[in-house]
Amino acid sequence: MAEERYSPQERVERLLKGLPLDRVPFFTFILGFAAKTAGITVADVYAEPERSFNAQLLTREKYGYDNDPFFGYASYGAWEFGAKLRFPRGEYQQAPIVDGKLPVESEQDVDKLALPDVHTAGVLPLAKKFSGLQAEHDMMASVVIGGSFTVAVNIAGEGRLCRWMIKKPDLVHRMLRLTTDHLVDVIKAWSVSFGEERVMPHIWEPAASNQIISPRLFEKFVLPYEKELHTRILSLGIKHILCHICGDHNQNLPFWSDIPMGDPGIVSFGDEVSMENAYKYFGKNCIIAGNIRPSLIQTGTPEQIKNECRKVIQTAKRFPRGFILMPGCEMPVNTPPENMLAMVEAVREYGRYGE
Repeated sequence: MAEERYSPQERVERLLKGLPLDRVPFFTFILGFAAKTAGITVADVYAEPERSFNAQLLTREKYGYDNDPFFGYASYGAWEFGAKLRFPRGEYQQAPIVDGKLPVESEQDVDKLALPDVHTAGVLPLAKKFSGLQAEHDMMASVVIGGSFTVAVNIAGEGRLCRWMIKKPDLVHRMLRLTTDHLVDVIKAWSVSFGEERVMPHIWEPAASNQIISPRLFEKFVLPYEKELHTRILSLGIKHILCHICGDHNQNLPFWSDIPMGDPGIVSFGDEVSMENAYKYFGKNCIIAGNIRPSLIQTGTPEQIKNECRKVIQTAKRFPRGFILMPGCEMPVNTPPENMLAMVEAVREYGRYGE
């Protein structure tokens, strides 16, 4: 195996600057797996920023992937707007979930919603402490938030919000106005604390996939707010947005391609979106990341995983703005270590440049 020319941090910096690389970078959302590697509970990586940060540093050192430690989860928004949160329990729970009532369970609850205090609400004080650790280690502050629509779903529940899109669209628009303004407020606060050039928002939009809503509803309810959110974030001086377009968004990709991501932005995909389709809409403007099946990573053999990685790398490694090998969503908590190593071996064997 050839010697690595760059450290993970150097490799990512060169990727964002469009400079030549030694190999394809390997990113992974890896909180639960990092907890098990470090011998702490999955709840600890969400409730204890310093333990989470150190667990991820240990895991990166052990396996050799490239992304910095990060902090966040898909149900962002519910706690911040007033719900109670339950941290993971048991062997198979991977992330925090709402414990009990949602912030919005009736039409009247929408009228009671108010913008959260970004210094005290929900997970934000813990996230701020984590970003402080990133800054101390000269890393980008990668604040993790949902997109405007996914945060609204986390506040009201997907069934209720989907019904209201048809029967009470004004209620949905009122919620989306609040969630968009809140997310911009979060990024403003991070920019003040850490400097706009040192902040990289992570925006996740699983609830807007075609598995949940139609392209017509995406165009009406998601596109205008997501476009505004990204535009306002970039206007603060933020250079790069990492946007995880989670789930089956194939019919939404023409709309997504009209949303600014930065210069360059990073767009990551699950296995529902092929690398060819991702390139069609984003290849000239964004770094593309993806899209190894999490189910295969947990249950497949190292040989199967390495072969899948090889196919994706050979398709995408020459994309003009760059390519990152990634799981299609978070690395499963119970991934066998040998399967994680298979992905690392794949980028080092098949992802080298200049050969």
